[in-house]
Amino acid sequence: MTDQVAIVTGASRGIGFAIAQRFVADGAKVCITGRDAAALESAAKDLGGPDVAIGVPGKGDDADHRAAVIDTVLGTFGPITTLVNNIGINPAYGPLGTLDLSAARKMLDVNVLGTLGWVQEALRGGLADGGGSIVNISSISGLRPSPGIAFYGVTKAALIHLTAELAVELAPAVRVNAVAPAVVKTKFATALYAGREQEVAAGYPLGRLGVPEDVAGTVAFLCSRDAEWITGQTIVLDGGVTLTGTVR
Repeated sequence: MTDQVAIVTGASRGIGFAIAQRFVADGAKVCITGRDAAALESAAKDLGGPDVAIGVPGKGDDADHRAAVIDTVLGTFGPITTLVNNIGINPAYGPLGTLDLSAARKMLDVNVLGTLGWVQEALRGGLADGGGSIVNISSISGLRPSPGIAFYGVTKAALIHLTAELAVELAPAVRVNAVAPAVVKTKFATALYAGREQEVAAGYPLGRLGVPEDVAGTVAFLCSRDAEWITGQTIVLDGGVTLTGTVR
């Protein structure tokens, strides 16, 4: 990835940071984004500092922030070749029948419309000029019902369809794929396994929950030349759990 300039959203920690870390290890220049300026600055330093990694703080559903990121990357590293849409929120838990609709709108704004906004800005930043690649981070909750986080799953299902639509529209200049992880051990997903990790992991044929590096490896592959004939696909990363019907 030595010729790549990547943006990874929501990357001050967890899956996003692991993806950025893998990209830097593979030779890419990376810009990471996130809401916490201090955490982002620390993460960029951990990635190797300004020669290989920069951080631009802001909210993913803020159009001005997205534009500023693109302008900063263009001025620092040059045209963008790679975009990973990792940003996602889930501010509501419970049944759809009592879902706060304002929370639902916020999820749509960030998880779906925010993703599309990042794609539009990245295209302005040169993504389609030299054979670009986009990877959207979805979830297995977008593939099958997930009680308790149902509307989050709705937005992730929309992201999977958005991936397919973009793959058709942007081909052959840009490849667009998605990954759909099951439970990955991050702060974001703590409520899904905290205090009962062994119980949750027992439903996974591979016997464990995911870790951020599991996702990072697949994303790096999808953004590499080894995946040049793959577009419009959603790769399920689930330790086999969707085979057993015991998703929790």
